[in-house]
Amino acid sequence: MNLSKKQQNFVDAMSNAGLKPNRYYSRAELNMVAETIGMKYAPAWIVQDSSRRMGRGVFDVPEFQGDTGVATPVAAPAVKQEVSAIMGLTGGERMSLVPNTMSDYVPWGHYKNIATILASGQFAPVFVTGLSGNGKTTMIEQACAKSKRDCYRVNITQETDEDDLIGGFRLVKGETVFVYGPVVEAMKNGGVLLLDEIDLGSSKIMCLQPVLEGKGVFIKKTGEWVTPAKGFTVVATANTKGKGDTDGRFVGTNVMNEAFLDRFDWTMEQNYATRKTETKILVKKMEKFGKVDEDFADYLTRWAEITRKAYMEGAIDEIITTRRLENICKAFSIFDDRATSVDLALARFDEDTQQAFRNLYDKVDDTMRAEEIPTEAGMSDIPASVSDTALNA
Repeated sequence: MNLSKKQQNFVDAMSNAGLKPNRYYSRAELNMVAETIGMKYAPAWIVQDSSRRMGRGVFDVPEFQGDTGVATPVAAPAVKQEVSAIMGLTGGERMSLVPNTMSDYVPWGHYKNIATILASGQFAPVFVTGLSGNGKTTMIEQACAKSKRDCYRVNITQETDEDDLIGGFRLVKGETVFVYGPVVEAMKNGGVLLLDEIDLGSSKIMCLQPVLEGKGVFIKKTGEWVTPAKGFTVVATANTKGKGDTDGRFVGTNVMNEAFLDRFDWTMEQNYATRKTETKILVKKMEKFGKVDEDFADYLTRWAEITRKAYMEGAIDEIITTRRLENICKAFSIFDDRATSVDLALARFDEDTQQAFRNLYDKVDDTMRAEEIPTEAGMSDIPASVSDTALNA
């Protein structure tokens, strides 16, 4: 189509307003562009041409190819920028998704490997698995923070589907607009796509199969092919290796498609930190919370180590996670009492487990009021070989 001067001015204004080419545009977006050049409404040659209508209130402007060479940009209205930031629409200033650096973070485990992969800028999908509360997600977010990479975190559930991930039509300001999902946003912007708790997903997440190949994805609802920008990659976390729950601890996890799993370059198994590292983590948290007790931190990690060994031997069904130890440190900064802090953390367990874990802690920390609960009560479930080894270490 040969454009008239007025039509070309409008196309130029689309570029100045910050819109991106090669997609469809809502009536609200076109009206916004019109306002920047003194027009009341979007031009009729677009909105009244049925061949350009791609859906309710959505139009195609193939003449818009991006940078038109016009030097002076016109800022988009604030409301448009707000919609873009919240809804993921293109156009307007994009919100930074680089995670904040945690001053109290202690690098350990696979952190160095993840950070190296992200810094390389290569597409290299990684599957990180491990028991709950050991810092998998935080590790990935902090690796993104270190390499200044946008992190698009998506928490997967049984109901997560293609509309949630790739995108779909949404009602915005009374107009139906196609909104890119986090997967497409991450691809377009060369970000890191973090698929958290991926083993909770159903077969609906198989739409990610081409994404995991690094080739791009076809958006069926708009007919658009999206090729990933340089730097795009995927990291997934899970409590299992995609083979489903084997002991009832992670209800809701599913057996994942083998072809899907095979598209991850590497699987990294994250165990709990060593006692030395975990003590350092707790001291850092104590510093953050404003109350440091290094002896208490040491007692807590020794205690947690015993429970984990017993768990691995199948003697008990519960475990003290690093996340729970951090919660104890927070409680300690508030209540200034070890017993109260430990008891608050144990309250989520059944009574027998609470008693066993509390008595075990009393054996580790001789400053606790052990006389309140018989020292040996509930200890029969934990093998002596496990508890004695850890207590004497």
